[in-house]
Amino acid sequence: MERPDLPPHAAENRAYWDGMADDWIASGERDWRRDAPTWGNWAVPEHELEMLPADMHGMQAVELGCGTAYVSAWMARRGAAVTGIDLSERQLATARRLADEHGVPLTLVHGSAEATPFEDASFDFAISEYGAAIWCDPDVWIPEAHRILRPGGTLVFLGNHPLAHVCAPLDGSPLVETLVRPYFGLRVLDWTQVEVDPGGIEFTRTTSEWFALFRRVGFDVLDYREPRPPEGHEADAFSVPVTWARRFPSEQVWKVRKHDARPQP
Repeated sequence: MERPDLPPHAAENRAYWDGMADDWIASGERDWRRDAPTWGNWAVPEHELEMLPADMHGMQAVELGCGTAYVSAWMARRGAAVTGIDLSERQLATARRLADEHGVPLTLVHGSAEATPFEDASFDFAISEYGAAIWCDPDVWIPEAHRILRPGGTLVFLGNHPLAHVCAPLDGSPLVETLVRPYFGLRVLDWTQVEVDPGGIEFTRTTSEWFALFRRVGFDVLDYREPRPPEGHEADAFSVPVTWARRFPSEQVWKVRKHDARPQP
């Protein structure tokens, strides 16, 4: 469904992802075939990061910014009833095709993770891997995730570490071992006009700002991880040299839980 009222960053990101959707078909097909999930740019195994509950039978789960929906497929195979939402209709077209080919039942919705069409307290579990986690405004999508989760529900997301942004050259070239941008006040990164590999509009927060946001919205922090490339992984990941990521954190994982409003015994 078209959303003429999308904020400028969301409209820009939708156009960006619709325009490059074909570039992600092969990786989506590969990840749909995986028996065991791996995560992030460094393909860290699930047994190390524990992003998903081992048994999701009886759970209602949502992927926020699902892209080709391979994460949604992983959750469905663990027993969850899964909904994926994404701004890119072309990404969702790939997701729908792969869901049909693999016989995995998914509900796929064209929309924004900042303003979902879901009822309050609809889901037990929410996740984002480089979807809403970086392309949506945290001051908007985190409260929205809280709204659609049931009391006691969990949100897990993986995205870029703020240190990686601080060390990102202004022209979009690979990360350097020098502080390029100020850490404090680093909130929006507009990659649309950079010289090297122009992209969309990303969001970030300092670590203390993430904690403050979770506290204000009503999430308890369960865990925080800083994944590193596994031994034997030698390939760079987009603008992040693997040698950089072995020495400094390029990704972060947050696991938070919505306050349980039920009276305690």
